[in-house]
Amino acid sequence: MKTTLKTAAPAALIALGLATAASAELKIGASVSATGPAAFLGDPEAKTLEMLVEDLNAKGGINGEPVELVLYDDGGDANKARTFATRLIEDDEVQAIIGGTTTGTSMSILAVAEDAEVPFISLAGAIDIIQPVKPWTFKTPHTDRMACQKIFEDMQKQGIARIGMISGTDGFGASMQAQCKDVVADYGIEVVADETYDPKDADMTAQLTKIKNAEGVQAVLNPGFGQGPSIVTRNYKQLAIDLPLYQSHGVASDGFIELAGADAAEGVRLPGTALLVAALLAEGDAQKPVVTAYKAAYEGKFKQPVSTFGGYAHDGFALLTDAVTRAGSTEPQAIRDALEATKALAGTTGIYTMTPEDHLGLDLSAFRMLQVKDGKWTIAP
Repeated sequence: MKTTLKTAAPAALIALGLATAASAELKIGASVSATGPAAFLGDPEAKTLEMLVEDLNAKGGINGEPVELVLYDDGGDANKARTFATRLIEDDEVQAIIGGTTTGTSMSILAVAEDAEVPFISLAGAIDIIQPVKPWTFKTPHTDRMACQKIFEDMQKQGIARIGMISGTDGFGASMQAQCKDVVADYGIEVVADETYDPKDADMTAQLTKIKNAEGVQAVLNPGFGQGPSIVTRNYKQLAIDLPLYQSHGVASDGFIELAGADAAEGVRLPGTALLVAALLAEGDAQKPVVTAYKAAYEGKFKQPVSTFGGYAHDGFALLTDAVTRAGSTEPQAIRDALEATKALAGTTGIYTMTPEDHLGLDLSAFRMLQVKDGKWTIAP
C-alpha cells in the first residue's frame, strides 16, 4: 500500500507504506481540503481515506490486489483542485477520484473528470453537482435541496408557518438558500425575513436583530457551513431570541457545538446522519453496523471524535470499492457502470441505490432530524 499526501508544492511529499505504484491494481486519486478554511471538513476526509486504504490492504486489497491512494490537499482552492484533478488523471494515472470537500472544488474536479471520462465521487452538498445528471460524477452527501425539505417537514410538524433566513454567501450557503426558497411554499411556509452574511464576518447581530423584529417570525433557518453558523448561534443566544433555530447539515459535527458553545447551541435542530447518533440507533437499524464500526476505527486510530464529513469519505470509498469488486475490473468505464448500478449499499450517510437518473441514491429517510441536548447530538423529538 502506498498513500501519498501532496500539497501545492510537489517536492514536499509524505509517503506512507511500502508498495510501489506498479504493484497497485487500483489507483485512487483524491483532492480534499485538509487545510484552509474548510479543513474541519477535509481533514477527517483525508484521515478516513488513508485509514480505509491501509485497512483494506491489510486484508488483502481488492480481488487480491493492493490499492494505492494518491491524495492532494487543495486547501479549499477551486483552482488548485482543478490543477490536482488534471495531475491525478494525466500524471498519476488514477482510475477514479474521490474528493471535492466543498461545492467549489467539486465543480472544478468534475469538469476535468467528465472531460477525461474518469469516475468522480464528490463529498460536497450542492445539488448542482449531480443535477442535471453527469455521466461520470456521483456524490455521497445529501443535497442541499433535500436538507431544506427535511427541515421544512420538521417545521410543518411543529406548526411553524413564518420563518426568517440568514444564509452564508459562500457556494454552499448561496446554493442552499436558493434551494430552500424554491421548495418552501410546498410546505405552507413563508419566508418573512431574508438576510445574508459573508463567511469572514465576525458578527451577525445586525442581521439577526432584523429577523427578530420581523412580524410573525416563528423560527430561523441558517443555511451555511464553516465558522459562520457558529457565530450566528452565539449571537442568537446573546440577543435572547426565543425561537427555534435550524442549522444545515453542513455543520453536523461535534465541532459545531464546540465552536458555538454548548449553552448557545442547546436546542439547535438540523438534519444529520446516523453517524452522529450511532449509540442511539435501534438494534435492527441497517446502518448501525456500518456507523459503529467506522466510529470505533476512526476514534481508536486518531483519538478524536468522528464527523459527518469523514463519513462522506467513508461512503465514497465504500461505493468505489464495492463497484470495483462487482465489476471485476479497474477500467474507468467498468467502474462508472458499476457505480451507477449500486443497490442497497449501507453507508454512514444512508443506504445508497443509484440509477442512471440518480447519481446520489439517497432519499429523505437517510436524514435523521437531530437536536443538541446537554451539549450532545440527540435524535430530535
